[in-house]
Amino acid sequence: MALELDYDKSLYGVEHQAGPFEVTADQVRAFSRGIGETNPIHLDQAAAEAQGFKGLVAPTTFCTIMVHRVSLPDIKLKFGRTRMHAGQRVQAQAPIVAGDRLTASSHLKDVYAKTGRSGTMVFIVWETTFRNQDGTVVADVQESFACRE
Repeated sequence: MALELDYDKSLYGVEHQAGPFEVTADQVRAFSRGIGETNPIHLDQAAAEAQGFKGLVAPTTFCTIMVHRVSLPDIKLKFGRTRMHAGQRVQAQAPIVAGDRLTASSHLKDVYAKTGRSGTMVFIVWETTFRNQDGTVVADVQESFACRE
């Protein structure tokens, strides 16, 4: 028998907007160094321009720092006492470069229960789409959170 989940289902289809987020050369360099990226297009303006970019190119996982600036509502899940981050997936769509202004649009993608050896957990999945100042989708980020008793 499937677990009946009690939460605010009216959040499906509701977009939560955030931004704009300015992308600076210092942010791109700091993030690149933090993840050990050595490609010159992420660290050197001249190298990025030589490859045809208008500024330093952010690594494809750069949006993971921006997604935490998006304020998401509480879905009022009536399950569990412990909540934790359960993972994220980044799908790069177009380059993000220093000088871009990104906006984010997030929506509740899924809520589901899964039972394993340690018991039942409920997963909450949010999807966030990032666009640049031209309206071009630059990345989709899917984040999962787990709730357990």
